[in-house]
Amino acid sequence: MTDFRNMGLDPAQLIEFTLHDILDYSEETSGGPGGEAHHAPSRAYVRDAKAMAATPADVKDTPNAYVFVIDMPGLKQDQIKVHVEEENVLVVSGERKREREKDQGVKYLRMERRLGKYLKKFVLPENADTDKISASYQDGVLTVTIQKKPPPEPKKPKTSEVQVA
Repeated sequence: MTDFRNMGLDPAQLIEFTLHDILDYSEETSGGPGGEAHHAPSRAYVRDAKAMAATPADVKDTPNAYVFVIDMPGLKQDQIKVHVEEENVLVVSGERKREREKDQGVKYLRMERRLGKYLKKFVLPENADTDKISASYQDGVLTVTIQKKPPPEPKKPKTSEVQVA
């Protein structure tokens, strides 16, 4: 039996890579309507849950905006999607796929760089202005800024003069 640790590979990593490949099969292979077990989460759900847990993010509350800083190394700018769904959920996603080796006979001795889907969802506060969103991507870090709506004007007490008869 081959001892993969001598080649710099951890047996647990090999199992993880194999499971990762199995879970990456298209949703069509999961059986579709009637073919899926209703008690088990779908592969898409499991993949998204893993991606959300593995995508690190910081959220900052500044006086005028909310700032989301998300690590997404290895992606190109056009591989990243930022959108708001259901009027108050910020969704950031992207995917880094394994590069197919052009040279035949190439074997990995170690694979530690993260592959797969990047995903993060944030429920936005009521004062987030979803019409004023900007995003920038540099050195593998995505920064999304959402401006805050101005606070409502305090209501001035209404005074009315009443004639006394």
